[in-house]
Amino acid sequence: MTAFDDREKAFEAKFHLDQEMEFKATIRRDKLLGLWAAEKLGLADDAAKAYALSVVDAEFSAPDHDAGHKVLDDLAAGGVAVSEGEVRHQMAVLLVLAREQILTEMSR
Repeated sequence: MTAFDDREKAFEAKFHLDQEMEFKATIRRDKLLGLWAAEKLGLADDAAKAYALSVVDAEFSAPDHDAGHKVLDDLAAGGVAVSEGEVRHQMAVLLVLAREQILTEMSR
């Protein structure tokens, strides 16, 4: 094997690891988003956890209806006035938090 082949394999391995981490971070973000929305909807304990899991599922259920849309629709249906911009901002903040949590867990 040449140095080029070794380098290519290293880049492929890093790409795979980065993709896996981003997938995990997105799932964690959606769960955190669900917990955030559950609190706004007045849900607690098991109901909040179940709702958070339903938000995670929304990301995979319908390609045109992501977790953000589900939360926005559910908040509107629950009479909670939240803008799409606020939900998207919360998603961005929670994605950063999710990435930090995963990196912390990986370093243990």
